[in-house]
Amino acid sequence: MGGLSAHHLRAQAMTQQKAENPEPQVSSPRDKVLERRRMILAAIRDAAIDEFASKGLIGASTQAIAQRAGLTKPQLHYYISSKEELYEDILVYILDEWQELFLSASTGDTPADVIRAYVHKKLEYGRRHPKASRLFTTEIANGAPVLGRHWAPYQASTKEAVKLIQSWVDQGLVRAVDPLLFQMHIWAVTQHYADFEVQVRNMMHLGDGEEPDYEQIEKEVASLFLRALGLE
Repeated sequence: MGGLSAHHLRAQAMTQQKAENPEPQVSSPRDKVLERRRMILAAIRDAAIDEFASKGLIGASTQAIAQRAGLTKPQLHYYISSKEELYEDILVYILDEWQELFLSASTGDTPADVIRAYVHKKLEYGRRHPKASRLFTTEIANGAPVLGRHWAPYQASTKEAVKLIQSWVDQGLVRAVDPLLFQMHIWAVTQHYADFEVQVRNMMHLGDGEEPDYEQIEKEVASLFLRALGLE
């Protein structure tokens, strides 16, 4: 059994990013096997997110996930142990992705650079992966029965972000804010456009095939938080 863990999902995602900008090389038989495995894991991940976002853990089935991924049910179960384990791995994978977004954004030279980069990355993630965002939100709305046992590492990373923002305040670089609340407000606003997509589209009177003006949304959201810090 292959075992589709959050670690495998992240490793697969990193490999996929490299594959988007490949270096010319001759593929060996082993490389071809690894590439096929990567493609199957990506298909399972995407299929699982679609199925769980649409039907929840209880309503989803491994048969449906297999069909979405273009696999037979026995083929799917070569890579996963159970529906429940897959659901848990997907949720942890999403949290890992969001954690990485802040870590990559926090390398900016100034507080304004960090905020702009983080807002951009969070909004872009929601735009490209709205079902993943909604799946996470549904889990939280249900009381986080699965994620409840995974909070510790993400609480630690949140504390690191709090320390960073507080250091800006202590150095007089930004207006005094509650670092934890400030961070949670960014989460709420940036995830809104994915989690409440139907409401957003209706309020903006968007027809089928029309996209919100994400450039304007990003500009407004970044400005909102920069003003809160006294940076605009």
